[in-house]
Amino acid sequence: VQLVESGGGLVQVGGSLRLSCVGSGFSFSTSPMSWFRQAPGERREWLSQISVDGTTYYEDSVKGRFTIARDNARNTVYLQMNNLKPEDTAVYYCSDNTNKGHGTQVIVSS
Repeated sequence: VQLVESGGGLVQVGGSLRLSCVGSGFSFSTSPMSWFRQAPGERREWLSQISVDGTTYYEDSVKGRFTIARDNARNTVYLQMNNLKPEDTAVYYCSDNTNKGHGTQVIVSS
């Protein structure tokens, strides 16, 4: 199983980023996919999940700002992040709920 995240970077408060995660080595289309993040010195935090049927779930602090989506033809899950805040600074990971990638760094500067 391989999960490769991309799309992170440095953005100002109120800005947007779209993260991507390409999965391989497993049945992507039949796997629920999730996004997590971990800030320095903090515990890993679950953010969002998209089910096989496209049902989405969000942690309260990102609800209304972040949107998860999947493209099974591309084995890719996305996380659109809008109205970013300094507290969103973290390394963001995708997961098939068993494995995770190496992550992509998001830094929100004020």
